[in-house]
Order: sequence, then C-alpha cells, then structure tokens
Amino acid sequence: MPVTVSYQGEPGAFSSQAALAVFPDCELLPCATFEDALAAVSDGGARYGMIPIDNSIAGRVADIHHLLPNSGLHIIGEHFLPIRFHLMALKGATLATLKTVQSHIHALGQCRKIIRKLGLKAEVAADTAGSARQVSQSGDLTRGAIAPHIAAEVYGLDILMEDIEDEKHNTTRFVILSKYPEYARVGTARTVTTLIFQVRNIPAALYKAMGGFATNGVNMTKLESYMVDGQFSATMFYADVEGHPDDPALRRALDELAFFSKEMKILGVYPAHAFRETFAEPGE
Repeated sequence: MPVTVSYQGEPGAFSSQAALAVFPDCELLPCATFEDALAAVSDGGARYGMIPIDNSIAGRVADIHHLLPNSGLHIIGEHFLPIRFHLMALKGATLATLKTVQSHIHALGQCRKIIRKLGLKAEVAADTAGSARQVSQSGDLTRGAIAPHIAAEVYGLDILMEDIEDEKHNTTRFVILSKYPEYARVGTARTVTTLIFQVRNIPAALYKAMGGFATNGVNMTKLESYMVDGQFSATMFYADVEGHPDDPALRRALDELAFFSKEMKILGVYPAHAFRETFAEPGE
C-alpha cells in the first residue's frame, strides 16, 4: 500500500514534485496551508509531510520555523529540488495576447526580467499551481501563469516559455516530516542534525554556546533566529549541523550548548542529501 504524503499547495505544486521524487509511488495529499499539511501527519492522515524550508534566492520559507518546533513532528530526511519556472496560458494564447501574469510572490520576484521584457502586469496569487488552475478556468487569453511544468499538464495549459527564472541556481530545500523519529544510524556517510535552542539571557551566552562547535570541529551549516511569542528578549535559534549526536565531537558540542541554553531540542537526525556535495568545500 503506497504511503500518503501531505504538502501545502495544489496538484502540480513544486512540493508535489519533491514528494514524488522521494516517494515515487506515494499518494499525494494537497493541503491549503502549512498548518493543515503538518496536522495531516500528526493526525495520521498522512505518513509523511513534504515541507519547503529554504530557497537559495528567497531565503527561509515564512512560518515554517515557527510551526515546526511546536508541531511535535520529526525531520527524517531532506530533499533539494531545482526550481524551474515556466510561462503558461490557455491553448490559443500567445506571447502577443498576454497582458497579465500571476503566480506566488516568490515566483514573480524570481522571474522579474522576463516579466519586464514582455511588458506584463504581475499579479500576486496564493501559489504557483493554483495560478495555473485559475488561468485554466478563466477562459481569458490575456492571462498567463508562472508555474511548474507539471502544472501545465494537470490543467491543460500550453507552455509559452520554459525556464524563465532569473537565476539558474534557484533551488528549494524540503524537509521530510514524520510523526515518529527515524534517526539515521551512527556511521552514516554524512549526517545532518537539526535542533532548536534558546540561550540564557546573559552576556555572551550565544558566543559561549557556539564555542563548543568550533572547539570540537563541528560544521554548522545553518543558524537562524526567530522571536518567541513576540518577545524581543526571547529569541529561539534554529540550527543545522553536520554529524550525529552520538559522534563524540558533536556530543561534546551539544553538551556545551545545553549548558548555556534554557531549552534545547533535536528535531531530527537524518542522512544528508546528495545535493550538499555540490556546495561542499574542496577536500570535504
């Protein structure tokens, strides 16, 4: 029986592509919001959730850093998906007939050059695949959508231009979520540990907390902060580090981090995706 994978968006969204790349035979469960996608995993409606967390151009995906720690879910894997945008419209439409183009705000921002070149009016929509659906239902040859290739197939649109993104390195990182922890085994070739922590409100607490990673030679690939309950004095940090908590070096670093923190929680320990090799330093 195929596993069910929840995601935020409509059929044809990039998240659905990521889900199928990791689970080719899965049953997709589209959800209106990130909260719904996470709840589906928590409630048992889906075995896994495929959630975007970072984009190489737009940065972190809004809300995820707030939602994930309180979801009770565990990160059991990651997937990097190259993002390719396509300009699509109803059959019979041409570049000459188009006057407006709609898509998610990030997609519009990442395709500014072609939108300007074609003289189109950009209209913000909830998501990319949803924009394709709306254009397909409009019957309007002057409207176009910027969306994934698969959305044109799902909604019967013609692709007028392919690969219209401004930057070809555009990539989104997804995390795979589960209700139950599935830690990578010690000795896995390359492992990522994701954690959140809140340092004590004392001078140099963050500096001292980070010292353990430096002295133990642990590579921290991501560190971001976000406010807790709107309080400027309560800052939570989200971090990705290389290694397994049972590795001696990372264990020592985490012990030191815990000493200077009011709270620390590991969200997942999982194999690093092969895409990380493309931005590894020479010799790693």
